[in-house]
This record gives sequence, structure tokens and C-alpha cells, in this order.
Amino acid sequence: MSQVNTQQMGRLVAAGNKNKLDDAIQILSRLEALHIIDYDGGEDGFSLGSPNPSSEVVGRDLIKARAAASIINASGPDRVVSESPVRESLKDELPEKIEEVLEDSSRIDELENEISSLSEEELALSIVSPLGIDLDLLEGFESICSFIGTVDSLEGARKAAESGLIIEATGGKKALVAIFVKNDVSNSITSDLDKAGFESIQIPLGEGSASSRLSEVRQELSSLLEERNDLEKRVEEWSKTNGEMLLCGLEVLERDHSVLTAPVRVAVSEHAFVIDGWLVMDRSEEVQAELRKVCLFTEVTPFKMEAGGGGHGHSDHHHSQEMPPIAFSERNVSRPMELLTDAVGRPAYGRIDPTVFMFVTYPIFFGMMLGDMAYGLVTMSLGLLILSRSGTNEMLNLGGKFLMYIGFGTLVFGYLYAEFAGWEIFPHYGTNPAEALTMLYPDIPEGEYHVWHASLPLGIELAFPFHRVVMVDDHGNLEHLILLTIYLGVIHVFLGLSIGFRDIMLHGNGHGGFGFVCAFFEKGVWMFLLVGGFMFAYGFIGPGSEELRNSGAAVAISATVMLMWTLYKYHGVPFPINIGLAPIEAVGMMPTVISYVRLFAVGVVGVKIAETGNSMLFDEISIDEPIMGMVLVVGWLAVQFFAWGLGVFSPNIHAARLHFVEWMRQYYDSSGEAFRPFGLDSRYVEVD
Repeated sequence: MSQVNTQQMGRLVAAGNKNKLDDAIQILSRLEALHIIDYDGGEDGFSLGSPNPSSEVVGRDLIKARAAASIINASGPDRVVSESPVRESLKDELPEKIEEVLEDSSRIDELENEISSLSEEELALSIVSPLGIDLDLLEGFESICSFIGTVDSLEGARKAAESGLIIEATGGKKALVAIFVKNDVSNSITSDLDKAGFESIQIPLGEGSASSRLSEVRQELSSLLEERNDLEKRVEEWSKTNGEMLLCGLEVLERDHSVLTAPVRVAVSEHAFVIDGWLVMDRSEEVQAELRKVCLFTEVTPFKMEAGGGGHGHSDHHHSQEMPPIAFSERNVSRPMELLTDAVGRPAYGRIDPTVFMFVTYPIFFGMMLGDMAYGLVTMSLGLLILSRSGTNEMLNLGGKFLMYIGFGTLVFGYLYAEFAGWEIFPHYGTNPAEALTMLYPDIPEGEYHVWHASLPLGIELAFPFHRVVMVDDHGNLEHLILLTIYLGVIHVFLGLSIGFRDIMLHGNGHGGFGFVCAFFEKGVWMFLLVGGFMFAYGFIGPGSEELRNSGAAVAISATVMLMWTLYKYHGVPFPINIGLAPIEAVGMMPTVISYVRLFAVGVVGVKIAETGNSMLFDEISIDEPIMGMVLVVGWLAVQFFAWGLGVFSPNIHAARLHFVEWMRQYYDSSGEAFRPFGLDSRYVEVD
């Protein structure tokens, strides 16, 4: 199977006696090959199957195991373990241990509520206790209204309480007052109290002295906090002792529950069952051979794409075709790049899978931007560390490999740029610690700045080392890099348009059009526009000729005119609007290409940050002042790690943007549904 295509899919239909349904499901769960299509209940005489009676018991155990897993902080085993001891534990001690940790967790929740309530009461009591009044005397009178709280202005409170009784106390920054007045005047003093900045305090329930009650509350709080801490320690110890087994048991229960409830996805009648689903054609013979042991009928129909047909939301009123899920081709080295593909959605069936392309271009783009040997080594080391600790975690495994790939790209371009930790290994001015790395390079003749230099067609200038942060006038290659990034953008966008041309010619544009003519107007016109625009720009601002400029302008104008027809024919835009819209759309190709200049700009900014740290901190380090020297070393390392962290983050953002926005939009249809085969998914526990 080609690495640029997703796997060919087929539709499987299997039928047999109803009493063999459980056997068929067991076979499919073991094979992990069929993406089951849930029965929609549309056939006469058939209905949804019933779950296995055992699913109810397993379901209850599964709920408890999930609850326990959400409580603890544990990771699964580093290696896949045997299923037998896990099942023995599920039968014996694990359920009881799960009950224990759930009880402890429930008690912790109760304690949290009690502690929260008592903490609020403690706060209120600590505020009112300076008044020296019993709690039952602060409120609850029939003919007297009480106002208990703090005020900004004590004088204002006294004025408001002229017709009643006021008790004062200091309560921190604000004064504390208790005002008692008759009910008939309570409304009249409210506005006066508001002017004084009165804020009411919720009076805790109780009798006797507030100070005594405060002491009791604090004792209760201390006891509850101690109990909670003991329980949390017990849960933590439980996690260390039983965490791995719990996660293994949870995986086994998930498997069992999935198998036991699978009949609800299948069509059944009084005597028969029918299973419907998608599978990879490479496994069709294997799956059919196994199902024939329990099924009376099996059939696999290879999926054939209707030209111009729809699918995944891309159908028109002429075509409607149910599309299969998308299974990536079997791959090893480039598999980490599937993280990028899945981030935007899987390609529609039959369309080009960009994963392998990104395996090449993404590390190149990232490396061009970061381009420092020291940062490349750090990035690769981080990837290797994650990879070594990934264990059974597939995402960490792929993420570690991804970091190693982009780190290697950074290392390669760092070597080409002759840069290490922000220093040029071959400095144009002065000396630096990185000069020791000149041994990695061939000897450069006296008075020269490059091992070799080559002038290629189209104004391309290559050199080794390629001094990207130094102007051409100073024997550097900064302007050359800008031009190379634009050329790279033209090539990358042209590749995307070529892929789009192929996809539309074979599978249509999603609006009913397909074939060579449709592909030409939908993508070929843009290819001509790109080439014409490049010829014009090269002839106008580059070393090209007037004839090249005029030819490019003619091609670009012709492409713009054809774009008017494209908008009318395939997108339904009226001609009067096209006259203005087509030139605007055509001009939009220019910023798409210029966007690739970020491959130069982002990298130079990062170099300058590191370079500034080197000149301001590292160059000032002196052994004559050891304390200040240590401070400068720490500061320099901080700048370097900042530059590296920013370098890893920013180039990833921009590399992703160039692929997802500028490149993929030329062809990519992300409407594919991921292929999810039914089966005994194994992360921690092997399948017996």
C-alpha cells in the first residue's frame, strides 16, 4: 500500500443463527478488524440485539472502577502484563479494595463540606467575638431590630444609632458595631448606615459566648483537618500499592463490557443476526475465514468511489454515497506525523494522505527557523527522555519521536548555518566559545567565509556555511535566505495544487464536478497563476529579463480570466461579480507565497535573542568576580532556555500554519471519519 494513500476499505456483511451471535462478536473482538456500523432499525423483521445478561454486573463493576480511577493518581505499568493475574484480582481482592478507596473518597468529600461550613462559621465568630455579646442576644427579638456588621465611619454609625443602643469594638481595619433599635425606626436608619459604609455580618447560630463557640469550632476544625489529611495519605498510599492493578482491571472491564453490550449494535430477528461494517481489504480474507466458523453467510464488497460523488458532507444533489472510515497506511518511521494529520482531521476517502509529505517538510521548515545545533541537541534529548519514559503510553511515544525529528532538523540546519547557542561558529567579528566547533567543518581558505559558494539559475545563491544573520555586503547570506524561502513557498504551494488537481480529477470537487477539465479550472488555473506570477515577479524585481516579465504577466492575466469562468461554472458566482472578485482572488496568491518568508524571519529573531544574551551576559563573565560571575552564568542560561523554549514553540506554530493554512487549503478535504475497529484494545493488559 502506498504511503500517500489511505488503506482500501471494503463493506462486510455477515449473517448467521442468532444463537451464534456471541461467538461472532468474540471473534471480531479478537481480530480488531471491523468498524461496526450500528444498526439503524430500518429493516422489517429486524431489531436491535439485547446485551448479554452479564453486562449488568460488569457494568456496575466498571462504574466503580472508573470512579476509583478518577480519585487516585496513578499510571499504568511500563510493559504489557498478562491478563490472567488481572482477572484473578478482579475476582478476589480488587473489588474489596475499590470499595475501600471509594468509601475513603466519600468520607473526604463529607469532610470537605463540613470543613467549609465550619471555616465560614469560624470567620464570622472571629469577627463578632470582640463585641463580647452572647450569640443568642444578637438577634431573634420580636420588638427590636439588630444590625451587626462593620462600618467605615464609626461616627456615622453612632449618628444612625442615636435612637437605639450601639455596642462598638475594633475588628481589624474596620470598626465593628452592634446596633439595636425598635422595629418602627429600623427602616429610617438604614440609609444612614449605608452612608457610614455598613456591611452586615451573618450571625452564626448558637448560644452563649461567641469566644467559647469560636474555641469549639477551631477544635472541631483541627480534628476534621487531621482526619482528612489521614484519609488523603491513605488514598495516596492506596494509589501506590494498587494503582497499576486498578488501571489494568479497568481496561479488562472496559473490554468485557464492550463485548457484552455489542449485540445492541447488531440487527437481529427471531432466529438470525446480521453484522454490517467496514474493514481494511488487506484483512478481508482473514476476517471472513474466521467468521465462517460461526456464520452462514459472509460477503465483502470492495468500496468503489463514485467519480464526483459525495461523502463525509461533500455530496451534491446528483450524487450521494456513504463513505467508509479512514485507516492510515501501515507505517513506522513517519507515524509520529499522524499527530499532525489527525489534528486537522483525516483525509476524505481516496484523497492524498499528507502524512509522509509532512514527515519530510515539517522538520525542514522547523529546522530552517530554529537552526541551532545546541537547541537541536536539547530538543532531541528531550524527545529521547520522553520516549524512554513513555512505557505503554502511545501518545508520549509518538510525541517523543516527533521531538526527535524536529530536533534533528534543527541540528542539521544548525550545522549548515554554523550556529551554536546563538553564536556563529565562524564569526565575522571578534571571537566566541563556539569557535572550537570549527573542527566539524572543512578548512576555509584565508580571507574567505565559506567552504564553497554556488550561483544557480533563477538567482539562487547557495553557500556552506550559510550565514543567515549576516548581510551579503558583509559576506553573509541573509538576503539569499529570504529569496530561498519564497522559492520554497512557490514549490510547496505548487505541490499542494498538484495534489488537489489529482484529487479533483479522480474524485470530484464536492460540487458535482470531476474529471480533467474540472481539475484544470479548479486547480490548474491556480497553478498557471502561480507560475505566471512567479515569472512576472522574477522578471520585475529579480535578475530576469523584460521578456520573462511580460510573459509572466500574460500567463497571470490569462489565468485570472479563466478564474472568472471557474467561479461562475463551479461555484455559482455571477459574471458581474467575477469581474471584480477574480482579480482579488488572484492577488491573494501573493501573500500565500510571501507567508513563507516567516521561515527566515522567525529564525533570525530567535538568533538575535540568544545573541543578545551572549553579548550582554556571557561576555561579561569573569573569574575575578566569582559571585557576579555565577549570577551572570545563571542569567545567561536563563536567556538560553528562554530562547530555546520560544524557539520550540514559535517555529512549531509557524510550521503548522504553513502546512495547515497555506499548503493544505490548496487540496485537503479533512472530512474523513477515523477507522475505529471493534476489539479488545490493549494498552496495559495482553489479550489471552
